[in-house]
Amino acid sequence: MPRAGTVALEPRTIGPAVEHPGVVRSTRRVADPGSEFAGFRFPPEVITLAVRWYLRFGLSYRDVEELLAERGIEVDHTTVFRWVVRFTPLFVEAARPSRHTPGDRWFIDETSVKVDGRWRYLYRAVDQFGQVVDVLVSPNRDQRAARRFFPRALAGATAPVEVTTDRAAADPRVLDEFLPAAQHVTCRFANNRVEVDHGRLKARLRPMRGLKRDRSLRVVATGHAFVQNLRRPLRTGDRGRCPGSRGGRVRRTRPRPLIDLAFSNFRLPRLARGSASRAQRRGSRSQRRGS
Repeated sequence: MPRAGTVALEPRTIGPAVEHPGVVRSTRRVADPGSEFAGFRFPPEVITLAVRWYLRFGLSYRDVEELLAERGIEVDHTTVFRWVVRFTPLFVEAARPSRHTPGDRWFIDETSVKVDGRWRYLYRAVDQFGQVVDVLVSPNRDQRAARRFFPRALAGATAPVEVTTDRAAADPRVLDEFLPAAQHVTCRFANNRVEVDHGRLKARLRPMRGLKRDRSLRVVATGHAFVQNLRRPLRTGDRGRCPGSRGGRVRRTRPRPLIDLAFSNFRLPRLARGSASRAQRRGSRSQRRGS
């Protein structure tokens, strides 16, 4: 029998844990073979909840392990690490079509993070509403890294009309190449918005006791931006107006559940709310018309 927290290839259900008295595991079946969760011992709900806790709050892997143990789920902290590395990029890609449209004013800056004793530069872009547009990990802070970052940020967003950066020598050349019509602002204290946002990411990295690989930094940075964007305010007004456009009223709304975003593109049923599927509703309509 596989150890708790490992990947099981044989069992398809999770039964009661006989080797740990007092701990009861769910008997719900795991995901179907066409899902990204196929082959994992724990249900998709447990995996998604553990990943969300780690990305949203300043917790370590052992903290997540302890929180799950209090709820009767025994999982090792190394398994939580594997879940975060495996599913965070999948969650980000699944939620990309539902992401808010970035605003037309961007604040771009680089911050340094130590990985395995070496400094790495993390390029980040934030719009005027606090939404993280994109992130990039680079070993150097030069023109080549800036040329890699700007096309990635512009791939899924409209071109901004104003870009605020620091006084790095490579930024004006790259902006003239990719955003010739945008206004470039380099005033003092004008980039404080992204500087404050760096502090939120650094507060998330502090409980981790250091990073060993660039991939870990990339996963945590993108996952933190993904969860942070879910909690940003939405703009109300005309339906044709983009959430990031000028004008309109700003109101706070409850973020869309992370588990719904993850399940929408993973060929998994949404967590049941009693709602019928589109095919079932269509069939009921045709039956009423026939009667």
